[in-house]
Amino acid sequence: MADTSALVSKLSSLGLKDSPVEHVAVENNEQWAEALATASGLPSNYVLTKTLVFKPKQPKSEPIAPIVVVIKETTTASSKAIGTELKLKDLRLANEDVLKDVFQTARGSVSPFALGQVPQEHIGNVRVVIDKALLTGDAQIAFHPLNSSQTVFVDSAALKAYIASVEGLQHVVEMDFTAEPAAAPVPKPAAKPAAKKSSAAAKTEDTAGLNKLGIQTPKSVDFSEWYTEVVLKSELLSRYDVSGCYIVRPRAYFVWQQIQEFFDAGIKGMGVKNCYFPMFVSSQVLEREKDHIEGFAPEVAWVTRAGSKELNEPLAIRPTSETVMYPYFGDWIRSHRDLPLRLNQWCSVVRWEFKNPQPFLRTREFLWQEGHCAYFGKEQAMRETLEVLTLYRRVYEELLAVPVIEGEKSEKEKFAGGVTTTTVEGFIPDTGRGIQGGTSHYLGQNFSKMFNVVVEDPASEAGAERAKLYVHQASWGLSTRTIGVMVMLHSDDKGLVLPPRVAETQVIIVPCGVNAKTTSEQRAAINDACLSVEARLRIVGVRAEADLRDDKTPAFKFNHWELRGVPIRIEIGPKDLESHIVTTIRRDTGARDAVQTDALETTVPLMM
Repeated sequence: MADTSALVSKLSSLGLKDSPVEHVAVENNEQWAEALATASGLPSNYVLTKTLVFKPKQPKSEPIAPIVVVIKETTTASSKAIGTELKLKDLRLANEDVLKDVFQTARGSVSPFALGQVPQEHIGNVRVVIDKALLTGDAQIAFHPLNSSQTVFVDSAALKAYIASVEGLQHVVEMDFTAEPAAAPVPKPAAKPAAKKSSAAAKTEDTAGLNKLGIQTPKSVDFSEWYTEVVLKSELLSRYDVSGCYIVRPRAYFVWQQIQEFFDAGIKGMGVKNCYFPMFVSSQVLEREKDHIEGFAPEVAWVTRAGSKELNEPLAIRPTSETVMYPYFGDWIRSHRDLPLRLNQWCSVVRWEFKNPQPFLRTREFLWQEGHCAYFGKEQAMRETLEVLTLYRRVYEELLAVPVIEGEKSEKEKFAGGVTTTTVEGFIPDTGRGIQGGTSHYLGQNFSKMFNVVVEDPASEAGAERAKLYVHQASWGLSTRTIGVMVMLHSDDKGLVLPPRVAETQVIIVPCGVNAKTTSEQRAAINDACLSVEARLRIVGVRAEADLRDDKTPAFKFNHWELRGVPIRIEIGPKDLESHIVTTIRRDTGARDAVQTDALETTVPLMM
């Protein structure tokens, strides 16, 4: 927990005269203004502020370099203008992990005072931009002192003195934002009429719940924040108390299982067999392949202690399994007759990414498959490399409805220790960027030479000492990154959009048209019709579910399932029962159609 008392003491030495003002915790500036409106002991003239944290586009190898922007509430901070001022590209709002790991704070409580909590190894990379408008005039400046349930008021001299006192902070600039258009004030909602109090209150409560549960950030405004909202609010992932790690929830794990089943059938058809190797690798073995491990060295997590006892030798947690598996290939392969050896394992790996983890895309632990195969000749190994690449393309295009292209990585981008790296690459129109989908590598004889995986040359003359030949190898991997690519391409401002083949629930059935005049018999008839449709669709292989919750309105249910990406919604009401029809709504296009109930088993599967 942040040490507010130590901060207040420091601010007092810089000129703070009054104690922090206590109020309810707030999430945004509108709530902040309302909370202060009922507080006492405020200065007669003050301004509210916003403190934003951005991060620039950086090479993966560089330490994170966040930008803290301190502005007046009415100032619009253009990321493009800030980037131009600092000579940085592609600034984006930092996510929760950066706020937690670097500034040791959370969204809603960010202020310039969080600079005092930045570890010394990061503070030299932090840049601070201060709105010049805050430094002029005699108004007191309002900030949260490390939590959103308190407010302190300081003058511009105290603000500048505090920032100057942060040890190790090197980059501070004052910027004129007056060229940027001022943000429009948030209009206050009109008062509700006194009449029909109960129904109006219920509607307000329902709408407020939807607003809080729905996607708040448009895809076109802040893609990174939108993406994080979608994967969390659609219940694909939940945050975990270890930064950079996430809980894969059933909806996302079902997608991964569909990918597993599809890909597993494909590689088994090629003759690949599944296995499992331990996650630990000794430092001695890991460091035998220096060129390979050099590419992973910053990301390797080490186990150095068991209970209270230091280990004699540190153990690495696999970042990939070449050095885990190949020493045993040398034991198992004794003759060219033992080739090919074709293995795959489904497992997790750990790469201790610190700089801006992203759900599914860049996390410290992730699920994947990794194939490792040995062949007598280059041609066979290269053929497999390309066969698997095509299978990766089919995963994206046939399961996830994501178009990708097959290609080859540049020399600089290829897999550490490999000869050739092939890849499937997707394109995200909203960002204008490509994204790596999966890679398949021809490793040549690099690893077989390191781990002495050899066979005798069968072409040697009988009786003569046979020459030793190093085997040729291939490796290939596909991870839960696939799910992130799918989300980024298909989803929208309403939430997740799932392709039907990987949706845990393909059809949701919602009873509609029920009101205070509906009799209990009519309610039961509508619910029975929903259950009947659910059962009939399940018989023909459609993953259908009826939502019969009686404490939620149909509108709430519509938004609930749209947010979670269910491909098709079926609505059934009293008039539908009379007409022997149901209404279908597609999640991706919003198209509505009336379907005869006796044609459901043929019509609905064709929609997917």
